[in-house]
Amino acid sequence: MLAKINSFSLNGLDGYKVDIEIDINAGLPKVEIIGLPDAAIKESAERVTSAIKNSGYHFPIKRVIVNLAPADTKKEGSLFDLPISIGVLVASEQLFTKKYKDYVILGELSLDGKLRPINGLMAILISAMQDGYTKFIIPAENEAEASFVKGIECYCVHSLKEACEMLEEEGKIAPVQFREFHSDTSESMMDVDFSEVKGQFAAKRALEVAVAGGHNILMIGPPGAGKSMVAKCVVSIMPDLTFDEAIEITKVHSVAGILDEKKGIVTRRPFRTPHHTTTVPALIGGGMKARPGEVSLANHGVLFLDEVPEYTRHALETLRQPLEDGVVTVSRVAQTLKYPANFMLIGSMNPCPCGNYGSKKHVCTCTPQAIRRYINKLSGPLLDRIDIQIEMDAIEFDELRSKTEGEKSAVVKERVMRARDIQTKRFKDIPIYTNSDMNNRLIRTYCEIPAEAENLMETAFKKLSLSARASFRILRVARTIADLEGKNKIETAHVAEAIQYRSLDRKYWN
Repeated sequence: MLAKINSFSLNGLDGYKVDIEIDINAGLPKVEIIGLPDAAIKESAERVTSAIKNSGYHFPIKRVIVNLAPADTKKEGSLFDLPISIGVLVASEQLFTKKYKDYVILGELSLDGKLRPINGLMAILISAMQDGYTKFIIPAENEAEASFVKGIECYCVHSLKEACEMLEEEGKIAPVQFREFHSDTSESMMDVDFSEVKGQFAAKRALEVAVAGGHNILMIGPPGAGKSMVAKCVVSIMPDLTFDEAIEITKVHSVAGILDEKKGIVTRRPFRTPHHTTTVPALIGGGMKARPGEVSLANHGVLFLDEVPEYTRHALETLRQPLEDGVVTVSRVAQTLKYPANFMLIGSMNPCPCGNYGSKKHVCTCTPQAIRRYINKLSGPLLDRIDIQIEMDAIEFDELRSKTEGEKSAVVKERVMRARDIQTKRFKDIPIYTNSDMNNRLIRTYCEIPAEAENLMETAFKKLSLSARASFRILRVARTIADLEGKNKIETAHVAEAIQYRSLDRKYWN
């Protein structure tokens, strides 16, 4: 008898239908899986055999052929264990119901017949729903993840036996209830509050502007100036996640296998801090299975690179495409995948190898050649993609010991949220979210400046030897500063402040 089971697999973040066909014939006992399976799927023959026996059924002592269609697409993972097992039971006439045809079935089996959770479920459910499928049988441990997808019926089972009983007696298990999404805004979850940072008012202001407009920022200062601490404060002032953003982040984290199974969805913006020894595939994505990298795991959040010059030049240069396009393309011999990479980059670095160049307190011992060699680890094209560059110096003792409490993150966040609301209304008919996403045409539309500011821009362009891209980024930042003040038009003061955030171009790179 021939059985055909509906299932799904993933190509990056896009799910595609897989028809699992099982045919049982007379012949030497053997399970043969065809249709370009990877090693994990080939090994499922042993898992399926033991799971069926340990669930109270018998495995047919015949030749079992399992075909995964379409046959010309490489299949990966262990999520086909459950549908293959059910197909074997149907084909061997141990499971008589035909209701399995109404379901998309997914799940990995252990040898005793219990189900294990699978990765990438959120992406699969959404893709299958778009293809018209609404009923699913999934592992019970994926229940939380499935509960945030509206418009489908997901039945969570703990074992192969339970899945078979549910198919034979429909209604025995209730579908997963849909849950409303709520962004995590609890202050206890924040690492550091802005009020805990002593001094560094210019850096805090620059970070506020950066978050309000989604701009990339580079902080330069000596060791101990508080660069890392200020960077960690960013999480506490970032806007709350929207449901659409949370779904997109969750899909990536689920595919990568780092999703919290108890929550089932990401409720906070990601803050990723890869070590400087991180490889290019780990940073950008790739490897044998073309998995998402740190830039995709930081989607709609922050990618913090501490001590940027310590990263390899090659790794830093690979950031240029995702910083510009908001997506990263991972190409391998057998496939080309696209992952979202719309993140905010925060970088920190010393001004020189010894860390004291430009300091008011300490003397730099580096030669000019050493300083330039150190700084030149960041290429001009990469720096052009960083909107804001801010200098920091070690704080004074009286600032450190001051009992005056600084502005709390909650207050700063309110201003950021107001600025983001202005941008949401501005771009309501355009598929972008923040000022940093504006292209040249939109900059010409929304970033008109007065004649005085135009003269100021011309002077800066010539004296700082700015590129065209850098000059456009100044206008984007000026637009964000105006939004923070609730101004419809960009004023000269806004342009002047935005230019100050490029002053390091003159000091270090010219």
